[in-house]
Amino acid sequence: MLLQRRHLAGRAIATLFLTLGLLAPATTALAATVAEQRAEIQKMRATTLERLYKVHPAARDDVHKAAGYAVFSNVGINLILLSAAGGSGVAHDNRSGKDVYMKMVSGGFGIGLGVKDFRGVFVFSTTDKLKQFTNSGWEANAQADAAAKAGDKGGAATGAITVAPGVTLYQLTENGLALQATIQGTKYFKNDDLNGK
Repeated sequence: MLLQRRHLAGRAIATLFLTLGLLAPATTALAATVAEQRAEIQKMRATTLERLYKVHPAARDDVHKAAGYAVFSNVGINLILLSAAGGSGVAHDNRSGKDVYMKMVSGGFGIGLGVKDFRGVFVFSTTDKLKQFTNSGWEANAQADAAAKAGDKGGAATGAITVAPGVTLYQLTENGLALQATIQGTKYFKNDDLNGK
């Protein structure tokens, strides 16, 4: 019995790593060239922002008045006790008009089975916060997750969740705007291949 459990756990872990490898380029899997991958991400950004503005019209002002924003597409899979997610996105500096292409990955433990597809729109109040995010990357830890679950406190826009000082997040699911975000264990970083480095 114990041997069977170990075998099943080993298969689940192997499946998780295979899934992570398949999810990392999830939104650009069919795009062959750098230009095609960028175009696919740009299309995802436009579609996500359009959908956000439809379900939460006030978000348009938040995004346009901010120093910048980042839009991510994330596909996650839960396999009994293990979860994995991966995606891509683009950060945009409203002042300079510059785009920085990025990736995101996460993994962890949790009970569940199935696939979750969601979009995230980060809004940065200052250029420093945006640059910190794009240049150094960002890892959502337990504090960011707790802040996200705490809801709308400290003057954050209704519908947006404060995940760090000066950074809010709109998270869209298949059903519309998420009321809380679960981002713990997610790492965001530059996509050097798409940024020409």
